[in-house]
Amino acid sequence: MSEELDGARLDKTVKQHFDLPWGKARAWIDTGKVFIDGNCVSDQAFAVKAGTRIELRMSQPKKRPEPKLDPEAVVYFDADLIVVNKASGVMTVPHPESDEEETLDRLALDYLRAKDPKAASNRASLGVVHRIDKDTSGLVVFARTYAALKALSEQFRAHSIERRYLAIVHGRPKNQTIETRIARDAGDGLRGSVPEGTVNKVGEELGRRAVTHVELVEKLAGAALVSCRIETGRTHQIRIHLSEIGHPIVGEKVYVRSFAGEAIPAWRTMLHAEQLGFIHPGTGKPVAWSEPAPKDFQKVYKSLKIKES
Repeated sequence: MSEELDGARLDKTVKQHFDLPWGKARAWIDTGKVFIDGNCVSDQAFAVKAGTRIELRMSQPKKRPEPKLDPEAVVYFDADLIVVNKASGVMTVPHPESDEEETLDRLALDYLRAKDPKAASNRASLGVVHRIDKDTSGLVVFARTYAALKALSEQFRAHSIERRYLAIVHGRPKNQTIETRIARDAGDGLRGSVPEGTVNKVGEELGRRAVTHVELVEKLAGAALVSCRIETGRTHQIRIHLSEIGHPIVGEKVYVRSFAGEAIPAWRTMLHAEQLGFIHPGTGKPVAWSEPAPKDFQKVYKSLKIKES
C-alpha cells in the first residue's frame, strides 16, 4: 500500500486502492473479502499502515455483518417475539415517504439473524404489532411468527395490552381520562379530535375512538411529569390529547395548537414508552417489561426539577 494512505481508514484505503465506489468498498469489507497481510479485516475504521499487503479474495464465503442494533436495546426475545427498547431518532418501521433504511424492525431482524441463526422465522420480516413515533423512545414488540402476530394483534384490538408512557408536559394537568374521536384532519390540516357525529361529504363518521388516562406524577418548574396509560393506539394519540387539554409535551413541534405559554426548549418530544405488558402468544402467561427513560429525557426532567426546588 502507498505511503500517502498511511494511517487511513480501511474503507477509504480499499476505495482508493482498488478504484471502487464507497458502497462497494464498504460492502466488500463487511462481507469478509478484504485481507491485510493475509488476515481478514471487517472493521471499516481500521487504520491501515503503509507497506502492508492488502488484497481482495472474492471467493471468500460471505460474512454476515455484525448487527447494528445495540445489544442493550434488546430487552427480550424468544421463538415467538422480540421486545426492544427503541432509542429516539429511529423509525419503528419504514415509511413510504422516507428513504430511511435502518428502521427498528430491520435492525431487530438483523440482530436475531446473528444471535439466533437457526430460527426458521429469520427468513421472513418481523410482524409489526404497533408503532411509536420516531422521536419517542421506549418499548416496542415485534412478532417472529404469523401465529404470534395474530395473537398479539388481537390483544391490541381488544385493548388488553398494558401500555404506559412517561411525558414531560407544559403546565400542571389534572388526573383525568380523555376520550375523543381522533380524525386525520381536525379542520386545521393536522390530526386531532372532532365532535362525535362529525361526518364527511359521503356521510361517513369521521375519527376513531381514542382513550388516554393521564396521571400527574410530579410537579416541575412550569411543567409536570405525567404518566399516560392508553387503551387505544391511534396515531400521535398522546401528543394530540395532551395538546388539546392545554398541556403540550415539552419538545412538541406539531401539536401545539393554540398553546400561548412560553415553550420549554427540548431537542425532541419528551415522550417515553415506559411499560409494556400482554399475554405471551406462546405460553399464554402474562409478561411485562419496564424501561426507565433515557438520558436525554432525564436531563430535561432533572433541569426542571432543580428549578422547581
